[in-house]
Amino acid sequence: MRASAKALDLRKQPTPSRTARVDELQRQLEKMFRRLRVSVIYAGNKDNQGAVLHPVLNTRSWKSYEAVARDIGQSLSRLGVRDVTVLAEDMNLGKSLKEADSHMAWMNSGGVQGHSSVAHGPAMLEMFGIPYVGHDPMMAAILDAKHIFKRQLIAARLPTAPFMIWHPSHSHANPVLDPEFKTSFAGCTTGYVVKPVSGRASLNVHFVASPDQLKAKVEEVYAVSGNYILIEQFIPGREFCVAVSGPLVSRRRKIERLAEPFTFAILERVLEPDELIFTSMDVKPITNKRARPLSRQDEPELYERLAALGRAVVKTIGIEALIRLDIRADAEGNLFVLEANPKPDLKAPSDTVTSLICIGLEEENMDYDDLIFSQIAHRIDVLFAENRGSSQRLRSLI
Repeated sequence: MRASAKALDLRKQPTPSRTARVDELQRQLEKMFRRLRVSVIYAGNKDNQGAVLHPVLNTRSWKSYEAVARDIGQSLSRLGVRDVTVLAEDMNLGKSLKEADSHMAWMNSGGVQGHSSVAHGPAMLEMFGIPYVGHDPMMAAILDAKHIFKRQLIAARLPTAPFMIWHPSHSHANPVLDPEFKTSFAGCTTGYVVKPVSGRASLNVHFVASPDQLKAKVEEVYAVSGNYILIEQFIPGREFCVAVSGPLVSRRRKIERLAEPFTFAILERVLEPDELIFTSMDVKPITNKRARPLSRQDEPELYERLAALGRAVVKTIGIEALIRLDIRADAEGNLFVLEANPKPDLKAPSDTVTSLICIGLEEENMDYDDLIFSQIAHRIDVLFAENRGSSQRLRSLI
């Protein structure tokens, strides 16, 4: 996972032919944006009349993300996109996109209800034939299902904390008596983390100190989520975040292509002395005091190990769109990927509140609009390079 400074420099040097392609893409995007109609999609509310046929349980904690969708939309307008609408993901989405005559969508929704809800929106867009910024349905579901993602990491020989899953219909009533428990946690002395396999913002995530407390806690979390419960070995060291996106990056509205996925917002979460699990942003909003950017100068080896781990996850699993990885170090400094956030918060930063993704953007010579430009430019570049069918209408704009 480690790389020398010289190797890092080489990775950031695109070939002349790829540079020429970037210059062409920049011109194409500027022309396209003058005609482009984009719809930014947030999660509809199942309790609103006409949103769904029948309300059912949310296995993933629901949030509309409408305010962030409007932040993204305002950024797209500043970047020169001709027409931006903000739409709800619900059973009327196809009609809404047709009425807006959208050329493209931006998925900023975690879903409305049911199982694998993060995959529902992109699945509809695939069916509609609308290109979009975001993960495809399969990848969105894999990233959001923590146990499936962790199995992908294990298959790729990437480090993750030991774990097992529990469900009252398929598991022993007491997880400690399940044969898998002894296999997964042999010699564990650090405690356990109990959380839903699908969730967000550290909600319903609990530290459990001893095995005899696990039964009550998994039942408590199951009562909220109605889905498989993840039991994971607690890693007691420092906690980090790493954002990873495609290699196309905008700096002050000028795009460039890296030779590797772009890693940024490499930071350490600042935990209170008695805070074993990072408190949910719904309870304690993200501020610059709750996370600090890691310094390339002060901790260069750790910084590059985190960046290299982020690149390895994206390249090995084949992730195309923006993610944020949560990573913990043990007492010896070994790094373990805990989970991936398939829809990192893209809230526009203010003087008092920001998002983990936006902390440290200035060190990359970027601002919020550069971050948004990077994501839509990369997606269009992928659509064009792979000649995907949904890209044909975008090509007609240039």
